[in-house]
Amino acid sequence: MKRSTERILTTHTGSLPRPDDLTATLEALDAGTPPDPAAFGGRVGRAVAEIVAKQVAAGVDVVNDGEQGKVGYSTYVRHRLTGFDGESLAPPRADWADFPEALARHPRSTVSRPSCTGPIEWRDREAVQKDAADLKAALAGASPAEAFMTAASPGVIAHFLRNEHYPTRDAYLARLTDVMKEEYDAIVAAGFVLQVDCPDLAMSRHLAFAELSTPEFLKIAEGNVAALNHAVRDVPPDRLRIHLCWGNYEGPHHRDVPLREILPIVLKTRASAISLEGANPRHGHEWAVFKDIKLPDDKILIPGVLDSTTNFIEHPELVAQRIARYAEVVGRERVIAGTDCGFGTFARSNPQVEPEIVWAKLAALTEGARLASAQLWRTR
Repeated sequence: MKRSTERILTTHTGSLPRPDDLTATLEALDAGTPPDPAAFGGRVGRAVAEIVAKQVAAGVDVVNDGEQGKVGYSTYVRHRLTGFDGESLAPPRADWADFPEALARHPRSTVSRPSCTGPIEWRDREAVQKDAADLKAALAGASPAEAFMTAASPGVIAHFLRNEHYPTRDAYLARLTDVMKEEYDAIVAAGFVLQVDCPDLAMSRHLAFAELSTPEFLKIAEGNVAALNHAVRDVPPDRLRIHLCWGNYEGPHHRDVPLREILPIVLKTRASAISLEGANPRHGHEWAVFKDIKLPDDKILIPGVLDSTTNFIEHPELVAQRIARYAEVVGRERVIAGTDCGFGTFARSNPQVEPEIVWAKLAALTEGARLASAQLWRTR
């Protein structure tokens, strides 16, 4: 995995805007109308080529496929695995529930969340191979510093897709761990850095386990990390990064578990790099946590320096200041500038951030990284 040895490198969390026609196809797929496989595969391949070219043009160093062919960063597994034939509604977000009048004006998400009602087996092992092939084709002739692919963690799948089949949550998590290992290994075998998305280590505190005490939740988080480490046991740590977040939505977030509480557990992952929120108003101050909790020598940070829930375009000087705060605490070589979360977490025709503005924000990211590099390396 590349480090910022000569300048601050840039990346993002994974999902990027999809073309309108592809979004409509993915929404239909999510609603139960599968597209023609050949036409869909071709359209996804073209979208990946376009999104890689846009990332390179924007100056992003570590790029990916933008999750163009996925309905959602976690729920996509329902189309690759058996056993997910039930339905479940998203529970009310505990932070919004504290403000009932506001909650009434914010309807629940319409993203399909099936539940596990039968044995989990592979239905489509070729899907990840298709993802890898599309990204390889898109990278031909491009020259990013590196490329990565994303996959859902066992814990986040267990969070979004309710268990109604396995006798216990632990049994459900164990089965997901065994199955998802194949996808993780395939991504690394294809030559890409693997990013495992792990919002369950933070987000599920207030979305799924709000009734538990913090120590009780931390035990669940420890179990999720143990499951993840078992699933990626054959992945070299320097080819592995994880993403941590508290939910990619605009809301109160006052019930978010503090980074200080969960960081010791997060640092137990085998991953060399940790992507985490660092720009939004609830978590922008937590760079200071690393003054007290030492980042292990073998790990690097990918702090979010762009908020992924707002159409504000961050000023490059603010981006540079955010980067510098982390670099001054953990070292410039151990910081890669990123985004709080994805800009297309789920395929929706009404995105939180307008696609045109996403690219303007990423331009601010690369310019901010240039300014920070000039400061940190004392060059012009």
